[in-house]
Amino acid sequence: MRLRTLGAALFGAALATTALAQDATRGATLAAESCVACHGANGRSQMPDIPSLAGQPADFITIQMILFRETLRHVPVMNAIAANLPDKDIEDMAAFFASLPPGPPDDRRPRDPALFAAGQALSGPRNCGVCHLPDYRGRNQIPRLTGQREDFLVRTMTEYRDGRRTGSDNSMNAVMQGTTAEQIAALAHYLSQLD
Repeated sequence: MRLRTLGAALFGAALATTALAQDATRGATLAAESCVACHGANGRSQMPDIPSLAGQPADFITIQMILFRETLRHVPVMNAIAANLPDKDIEDMAAFFASLPPGPPDDRRPRDPALFAAGQALSGPRNCGVCHLPDYRGRNQIPRLTGQREDFLVRTMTEYRDGRRTGSDNSMNAVMQGTTAEQIAALAHYLSQLD
């Protein structure tokens, strides 16, 4: 319960602070030092299992970085990078990535029509478009899914299903509960193919 209370407080603080002026130009300089090697200079990851950040909502990136910094989300590389980052640095980097035009990574695999159709059919009953919006562009603290790396989406949805990952709440864990590996693969392919 204490962890949830802390998480809720951090979430509220992150949203309150993102209302302050963010400096995307300063964020670009900061990101060049520690982010773009993995997430791409244009915010489109070319590295397997590393998410693209271009066009992600600034609030989403800010919250994730605070979760990493406070070790409420455990990804050792990101925990080390975020450790001791001031809020202003996080907010400026978030503004930089949010300002980049989104799009698929250069190494996106070709569309598989059957897998795409299966993923599209699954997304409606799972209400993916309610939180992530009908075009899956994300909003506020909810991530953009269109054009995201397929391998990253598979891993993330699997972690939610298996209870190895939580967000600022546990709604994704409930959505993914009981989903098969085949269904996750179809959803990930569908979402990664959207522009």
